[in-house]
Amino acid sequence: MVAQFAPTFLLAVTVTALALNGGDGGPVAVRIASAGVLLASGVLGAIAQYTSAAEAQGVAAEMRELENPSRVVQQILETWWWTTIVKFVTPAIFTVIYLAILWQMFIAG
Repeated sequence: MVAQFAPTFLLAVTVTALALNGGDGGPVAVRIASAGVLLASGVLGAIAQYTSAAEAQGVAAEMRELENPSRVVQQILETWWWTTIVKFVTPAIFTVIYLAILWQMFIAG
């Protein structure tokens, strides 16, 4: 969670700069650098989300094998499917946002 503070801050700064400059993201080198940092941090974030969700799904699969699961284990097993959203939907949302920023930085701006 803490690892996402810097990319989120960069995203906020980029969007604010685009909004305040009327869509002009500055020199091409700055726009390319910003796009690269956003892409790198987004990829790392997506990998972290995907792997943590995959690990949680693996733990839940092993918990299903327990003969006498506790109430906590039962609750985990009832809600394990939410990890699919973390695994796939969140990175997809990032991709759409990233493409929108690229559009504004390089095409519409």
